[in-house]
Amino acid sequence: MNKKDIKILLVDDEPDILEIVSYNLSNEGYQVFTAENGMEAIKKAKKEKPQLIVLDVMMPEMDGIEACEAIRKIPELSATLITFLTARGEDYSQVAGFEAGADDYITKPIKPKVLVSKVKALLRRLKQETESDTSLKIGNLVINREEYKIILDGKEITLPRKEFELLFLLASKPGKVFKREDILDRVWGNEVVVGGRTIDVHIRKLREKIGDNSFKTVKGVGYKFVE
Repeated sequence: MNKKDIKILLVDDEPDILEIVSYNLSNEGYQVFTAENGMEAIKKAKKEKPQLIVLDVMMPEMDGIEACEAIRKIPELSATLITFLTARGEDYSQVAGFEAGADDYITKPIKPKVLVSKVKALLRRLKQETESDTSLKIGNLVINREEYKIILDGKEITLPRKEFELLFLLASKPGKVFKREDILDRVWGNEVVVGGRTIDVHIRKLREKIGDNSFKTVKGVGYKFVE
């Protein structure tokens, strides 16, 4: 997907923020749309169907958390990436954002060039999703789902089925935080009832085999794969 085909919706009640961020992203070649509150954001999102929404938390009429929850209920926007851009950096605010369905969290103030870099990193997920879902290549790690094969630094690694499926899920969207209940549903499904502790054990084993720095725990929410 070319940059000119990518739509980004910026939502913030501060005109200065909208102007600066919109200017920098437009200069990169993206189509940029803006909204000043949650209600307007939902209407714009339905109309434009953006690939990415950069959403402030504290806004009048409807805040970002409520807007995110509403957007996540719209089927045609299920694949849209949502990241919060806010001055609130407290853990509880981040947890609330992830639980509402956000993919990432950016704390302001932030330099325009840094923000553009973060947006580019988020949008790389779109490219991965359009490629074959049977193989993933992230840096020196190759995951072949068809053959259940892992290649790390040129060496093949054998993983038990559930460890493999958990790794493939997390690595399919680097940077995205997967909630614990989503992991249980997508990796274990309707199999024997397991608890959150099961995920922790599998993550620990993956850290030992793939690398501790490849996995990050988001307290109270879940896990994500780090490129």
